[in-house]
Parts: sequence; C-alpha cells; structure tokens
Amino acid sequence: MNPQIRSFHHPSTGTWTHVVVDPATRRAAIIDPVLDFDPASGRISTASAQRVLEYVATTALAVDWILETHAHADHLTAAAWLKRRLVDGSAAPAIGIGHGISIVQETFKRIFNLDDQFVADGRQFDALFVDGETLCVGDLEGQVIATPGHTPDSISYRFGDAVFVGDTVFAARGGSARCDFPGADAATLFRSIQRLYSLPDVTRVFLAHDYPPPGEEPMAQTTIGEEKAANIDLRGDTPAADFIALRTERDAGLPPPRLLWPALQVNIRAGHLPPPETGDQAFLKIPLDSEGFHT
Repeated sequence: MNPQIRSFHHPSTGTWTHVVVDPATRRAAIIDPVLDFDPASGRISTASAQRVLEYVATTALAVDWILETHAHADHLTAAAWLKRRLVDGSAAPAIGIGHGISIVQETFKRIFNLDDQFVADGRQFDALFVDGETLCVGDLEGQVIATPGHTPDSISYRFGDAVFVGDTVFAARGGSARCDFPGADAATLFRSIQRLYSLPDVTRVFLAHDYPPPGEEPMAQTTIGEEKAANIDLRGDTPAADFIALRTERDAGLPPPRLLWPALQVNIRAGHLPPPETGDQAFLKIPLDSEGFHT
C-alpha cells in the first residue's frame, strides 16, 4: 500500500514538512515540522505549524507519529508544540528520531555547557529508531533506514513507494548534505546514499529542503532514478573518492547555518525550549568565537 502525501513549504528556511496518510484508515504521520523563529527579536511563532494542524483537522486525520529525520541545524522543530495540540482523548502522537540523537546531544551538551538537568540519552523523545526497525501509520508499515553522514542521528523513513530522506540528498540540482558538523563524515554519507540508490528507481524521494535558483519553484520530491541519473554531487556511477573529495572541498568554504545555535538547543530537546531561568523567561545561548579578540 502506498501513502498519500501532503507537503508544506517553509520559505524562510527552505524546509519541507510532509504529512504521510494511510488512505484506508486516515491515520497519519508528520515529518520534520517547523516553527517560525525571528533571531533578531527572539520571537517564536506557529503560523507554519498551524497550516499543518488545519490540514489535519479539515481532512479528519488522526496523527500517530511526529517524525524527525535528524536534529536539524537550520530550523526549530514544531514537534513538541504539535504534540500538545494533537492529543486525542488520552493519547498523543509519539515523537520519533534516530537513536544516534544521543551522540548529537552529548556533543552539544558540551558546546552549550548545559548542566545535569539536560540528560543526553534521548529521553526527550518518545521513540529512538534503529536501522531496519518498523513503525505503523494505520495499515501502512514503515521502515527505518539509517542514513548517517550528515549527522550521526540521520535516518530515512520508507512507506510503500515513498522515502523521506531528510538532508541526505537534495533535488538533483542541489546535490547532497554537508558533512562538516560534529560526527559528520563524507565517506559515511556516500554509503548512506548508496543504500537509498538501491531502492527501485520509481521510488518517490521526499526532500527535507530545497533551495531553488531564482525563477524556479521549490521541489518537494524527486525519484531515486532521477537522483542516480542527474544528482550534481553523486550519480549512480560516481566513485566514492570523487564524491568525498568534492564534498570535503565544498564543505571547507560553507558558512554555518543562520539558525545553527538556536535550532540545535531546541531540536535536541524534541522541540521543547530550555527551562526558564527567571520566572517563565527562557534563554538561548550563543557560543562565542573570540579567538584573537584580546590580541
């Protein structure tokens, strides 16, 4: 059985959120939801997530899962906010992510100098998936495919003829994920993409991001066949050494994502804000790069 998919674009971060629907039971999963965040004011808002809620309500869906492909560094996840608003009776959707999230949490607990209130074992999420694990959305059976390389916790979700790949690959014109984050590795990413390329060519590939050139619309999906034929970083016949060299050279010149520090502080907490420090006021930290400042 193949899922119905409804995709929502978040223009300011280039992010796609996908709603996966079992047409028989009207059960659903939401993949990679987004909060709106203005770093200049610190204001968090929910217009984008509200669009997803409205779709769920108007199409009479019951949401079983809120799924993350990884702890994103370029947007704040709406997972926790959506979970609070999608309670059905005594049940709420479960938030799932790859079990490698604990590695990401350990790394950024050190970087942000978080105290022992933050435990880096993934407990902030409801489910930590391992490679090959299955999950159900109504009568749809999904498979977890470990696709690390961009981050240690990166996973893809396959439902029928559709696979949701996070940042592992982009549309063919966009290439592949950067590999300069802590725990990232271009050789590992090459092997992960090869796993995806082993799927049937007709498999629909749903993207987490698209950054189109001027005058073109953002793409929500492509196919495995299109990626193998035309991906600018890694076609089906690209040697591993060529990909690793290209990725390493390109990553050396990339700037950090604009929302790197706020995004990770929220996303390693499954979308919860840091605990308030005074009253109900929460704060986000920015690690300073002060090398040479005093010289």
